Amino acid sequence: MDRQRSAAVYFHLHLVSDSTGETLNAVAKAACAQFEMGRPIEHIYPLVRNRKQVDRAMTEIEGAPGLVLHTLMTPELRNYLEDKCREAGQPTIAVLDPVMGMLGNYLGVEVSHRIGAQHELDARYFARIEALNYTMAHDDGQSTATLDMADVILVGVSRTSKTPTCIYLANRGIKTANVPIVLGLGLPAELETVTKPLIVGLLTSPERLIQIRRNRLLSLNENAETDYVDLDSVRAEVAFARKLFADKNWPTIDVTRRSIEETAAAVMSLYTRARAPIPS
Repeated sequence: MDRQRSAAVYFHLHLVSDSTGETLNAVAKAACAQFEMGRPIEHIYPLVRNRKQVDRAMTEIEGAPGLVLHTLMTPELRNYLEDKCREAGQPTIAVLDPVMGMLGNYLGVEVSHRIGAQHELDARYFARIEALNYTMAHDDGQSTATLDMADVILVGVSRTSKTPTCIYLANRGIKTANVPIVLGLGLPAELETVTKPLIVGLLTSPERLIQIRRNRLLSLNENAETDYVDLDSVRAEVAFARKLFADKNWPTIDVTRRSIEETAAAVMSLYTRARAPIPS
């Protein structure tokens, strides 16, 4: 088991979608599950519908080279993304093309190129879109003035899977914000006064946190030793976060050995219990 774990290959996997990204994420998960040694570091870009949004995605893709999977339906936009990836030397594939091509040939009809056509335009779909828009606007401590509109707020130190967990929850219609804990900096005042959202603290072991942070720095070609990956400093961060969560009486989840899906499932369980009616 230890030999297998040490042989794991970490790689960046960029998922670009013009809709919620749910279909793309499912395909990527199914494919990656067939490679036991592969450990994808996922970067998710939902609702990409213009060149400016493609350019923003490309900035991160070029900073963390890897595989680019997409489900862009608009021919002009998908060509733009694929041209940019080609220029940057990043392999990319439109994951639905083989199936759509075969269907088109069999049925003898043209592809409609409708964005998000696989989703029913029902209330739940629009709730997911609204949740996703909210979550993207409240990532990493942004837009604190409207934190009380969230269903869930995740709090944790850097690299505790806050953002991908938020996006996963948003895809299930849960408006999720996240707030980072930084030693020496206080939490937003708005976090102290919210009444509606469930606040959940995310924790992980210092050793695992250092491993993830080192991988992140390597992807950015940063090799300098800083407090960000210093064991004593990271232990102090984790201890501070743990004490904060205890003082605030916030429920916590240890994400050390959890996948994003498992963390999100634990959050949803807490959220369901928190919203359950109190027996009279």
